[in-house]
Amino acid sequence: MRLSTKGRYAVMAMADLARNGRALDGSDRSVSLSEIAQRQEISLSYLEQLFARLRRCGLVKSVRGPGGGYRLAKPADETVVADIVLAVDEPIRATRCVAHASPRGCMASGERCITHNLWEDLGAEIHAYLAGVSLEDVVLNRTGSRRRVACSPSVSAPGVGAAA
Repeated sequence: MRLSTKGRYAVMAMADLARNGRALDGSDRSVSLSEIAQRQEISLSYLEQLFARLRRCGLVKSVRGPGGGYRLAKPADETVVADIVLAVDEPIRATRCVAHASPRGCMASGERCITHNLWEDLGAEIHAYLAGVSLEDVVLNRTGSRRRVACSPSVSAPGVGAAA
């Protein structure tokens, strides 16, 4: 499983837009893609492709003319990372199944592999996590507080730490 460059770069660019799209007086200001490209070290032509998709999905608005560029379509606290990733990418999948190849599963016979549900559930967890993180959370570095503890110290694997 992997998040593609499209998804990562789109989130980076949108976070940059959220951070730099406010003037000192608190009003919205347009940010040019060339500014974002320079700050985030992303190709301008690649950003143009990404922002065309983001615009079509209603996540950004383009402003033409002098001082033009892009603005967030919604406030940063209402724009979630999952929407950005889905706007530029295919959904994040952890299974090896090709989309719609077989309604049943990923094996040559069409059956699900033994770990299919595990990976499918992981993909759903990733999506749920990204749907719970806003651009404001990213800009203010509040994503760490959203992490879950994977294994509680009071819980041990069977046979580990148990009295014999």
